[in-house]
Amino acid sequence: MVAMDMAREKLILICQSGGEFVSNNDGSLQYSGGEAHAVDVNRGTRFDDLKSEIAELWNCDIKKMSIKYFLPSNKHTLITVSNDKDLQRLIDFYGNSVTADVYIVTRESVSQDVLDMNGSRTNQTVVAESANRISSTPAINFPATPAAASPVVNASPSFTASLAAAAAAAAATLVDDDNTNGTPTSIATPANSTSVIPVGTTDSFTIAADITAPCSPKMVTTSSSPVPAASADDAIFESVGQQKRTASWKFGVNGFSIVSVTDGVGQKICTVSQDTTSNGEDDAGVKKLITLWKNGITGVGQQFSGVHEFRDALRKYSIAHHFMYILKKNEASRATAKCRADGCTWRIHASWVPTTQTFTIKRMNKTHTCGGNIGKCSPSTKNWLASIIRDRLQDSPHYKPKDIADEICRDFGIELNYSQVWRGVENARAQLQGSYKDAYNQLPWFCEKIVETNPGSICNFTTKDDLSFQHLFLSFHASLFGFKNGCRPILFLDSTPLKSKYQEILLIAAAVDGEDSMFPVAFAIVDVENDASWHWFLVQLKSAVSTSRSITFVSDKEKGLKKSVSEIFENAHHGYSIRHLVDNFKKSLKGPYHGDGKSSLVGNLLGAAHSPRLDGFRKCIQRIKNVSSEAYDWVMQSDPECWANSLFKGEQYSQINLKIAETFNNWIVEVRELPIIQKIDAIRCKMMELIYERRVGASDWSTLLIPSKEERLKEEISKIDNFKVLFSSDTMFEVHDNSINVVNIDQWDCSCQGWRMTGLPCRHAIAVFNCIGRNLYDYCSRYFMTESFQLTYSESINPMPNIGKPASKDSSDKDQVHPPRTQRQPKPPPTQPKRKRSRSKGKVQRPLHCSKCKGEGHNRASCKEAS
Repeated sequence: MVAMDMAREKLILICQSGGEFVSNNDGSLQYSGGEAHAVDVNRGTRFDDLKSEIAELWNCDIKKMSIKYFLPSNKHTLITVSNDKDLQRLIDFYGNSVTADVYIVTRESVSQDVLDMNGSRTNQTVVAESANRISSTPAINFPATPAAASPVVNASPSFTASLAAAAAAAAATLVDDDNTNGTPTSIATPANSTSVIPVGTTDSFTIAADITAPCSPKMVTTSSSPVPAASADDAIFESVGQQKRTASWKFGVNGFSIVSVTDGVGQKICTVSQDTTSNGEDDAGVKKLITLWKNGITGVGQQFSGVHEFRDALRKYSIAHHFMYILKKNEASRATAKCRADGCTWRIHASWVPTTQTFTIKRMNKTHTCGGNIGKCSPSTKNWLASIIRDRLQDSPHYKPKDIADEICRDFGIELNYSQVWRGVENARAQLQGSYKDAYNQLPWFCEKIVETNPGSICNFTTKDDLSFQHLFLSFHASLFGFKNGCRPILFLDSTPLKSKYQEILLIAAAVDGEDSMFPVAFAIVDVENDASWHWFLVQLKSAVSTSRSITFVSDKEKGLKKSVSEIFENAHHGYSIRHLVDNFKKSLKGPYHGDGKSSLVGNLLGAAHSPRLDGFRKCIQRIKNVSSEAYDWVMQSDPECWANSLFKGEQYSQINLKIAETFNNWIVEVRELPIIQKIDAIRCKMMELIYERRVGASDWSTLLIPSKEERLKEEISKIDNFKVLFSSDTMFEVHDNSINVVNIDQWDCSCQGWRMTGLPCRHAIAVFNCIGRNLYDYCSRYFMTESFQLTYSESINPMPNIGKPASKDSSDKDQVHPPRTQRQPKPPPTQPKRKRSRSKGKVQRPLHCSKCKGEGHNRASCKEAS
């Protein structure tokens, strides 16, 4: 490696752009035309800084720009500079020179013609629009490629470079006959055949021919087979805001292909790679939309409902016909537009006609003398974008913004960033479903409608002093009736975020039916989850339930609801959710571990929770203590009396595993982005369907117990084998099997605790009933009876019409409800760079060390010492 002259310390780069590569007789490439700027670099120059400086000089997009150069003794192969190491290599290669030539190349952008063509022909070159002439360029003929020969990708560098230069030179000479300024048109191959080289053919082919007379319309020849070009209608949305476009070349696995590149700045033109197996139905849909937009403006006498409808039709019409316009007059009663191109005669005027109450086109000159070229500005206004996205959301409500951006880019050639599409999605959803913000004003009407359509239901909401939304509580009559008459007195409490624009929280209270399945009783939407919002919810719940039964509440210990429950519900019991308890226990484990190891801890915790006897509980926690004293301390400090069966005084629930939050999440996952009214109504619909389906399912049950409990009772009966029953009194019995158990039929209790835990007689109690001739069904919990289950789901949630009804315009101030004020901080848009992590104060950064000179402050790549 040759070191730079330390006295000179810099290399002058002659940066060239705007020209073209031409092929010499020896196969080498030469750059011709364009402009040049000089930039100096040295060992300390960073690649990003150089690229930024060049982009500023040429006024081009830094993301679509690349820097290339030739090696000093090789003019056949272009080398790309893509990072700091590549830049240092360039400096090293030209270490003995004062200057070096570099070439600025912009990334090619495939024209939409290529994307819209789906033909199966493999050996053809197509002009996007009709060609008027081909300048006099010598034909470059290449020998035939034998069918058995190696693919073109293995061609020699001299051959590929020569072919590339010839292709670029030939393509750049094509001129559109509609373009009076002589702007080069796009030249492209079909999307499913990108190679200009007909691999496997036996005839030679010509890239450009010496033809001065007009060629056949829309046709370029390859070999001796003329192929018609694609219709301009197929590429009507090639680009929006299209600038001049010139041809360039690209080398791929199938050989070289000629593609178009943007020449100039303006509206971004999207680059999309089209799969050769694109869906024909999608293409047909786009073409149908194009045809619809092209006929959106028909001429004088056409009527519209108003100026907004006229402007929307005009905007789509201009896109479909590939031109831009200026509104000379833009008022509610009249609108006049003319083509943006200077001197063009296209013009349209429409105005309001009071007699017909329509907005009518009065004058229109349909002739374009400009050729219909789009200018720099894009017609993709907010309303237009919303209308496009709205059509897509109607077909697929959960379209992702990225997918929408890709489709708009593919169909219309407009490149939009994420935030633009996201705002368009919000506007489109507002048009389809109503404004999220305005939906809060519907809450007073909505609550009245619920009570009106579902008598006996309770729906309350509160606002803050500034009229911003705070709480909404809802419990349907069908749920309250089912809980009071058919469900055990157990309520599970949980919450889940709605993940919507204003980040509301859903609070839930659910019971369990005879099958141990979730039965929703009430829910609330609150602006924030805290002790105050939970307290308000429990107060509303007590008013709705209004029962004399002692209720057992079950919740996540971390929510801290024990105090609020005891304050609001007298004689209530509060237990901790076993599932959440296990999750919190796992998070607390830190080690060290002994004995059976960490893997045994969760099993012993569950054993302690489910053990019906105190001695079983003690054995399990002792095993935990033998493994980890810290885990044992955590268990003893977690209020075992609130989750261990042997200590808990309320209704037994440890065998019930409800996932309330997950169920409600599944219900609302499809409507998270909808306004609050539709979100609540979606929950109502799910509850309505659940109650109906379970009522229908239980309508043909013929057993006294529900089927699952009937099977369980039969299992207990089958376990009775040679049991010996001893009488102590009319109600007290002693049952002998492998052990001795005491049964009290008045108390519905057995010393094995099975009867108390399950609500069904255990095998020992069944043995007693067989001896004394009692009906064992009389000693089963009534909540497991088929009659109770059917009673749980006997009432229906009624439908609610006109949910999409907008809030009344003359609503009084007292009915005004604003969105919640407490919002989480939004995440920065994906386009923003992440903040660099700041180093802690006082932390010393390790200095760099060079492995070449052993010095500090630099590394081997930036070392200035000679090798």
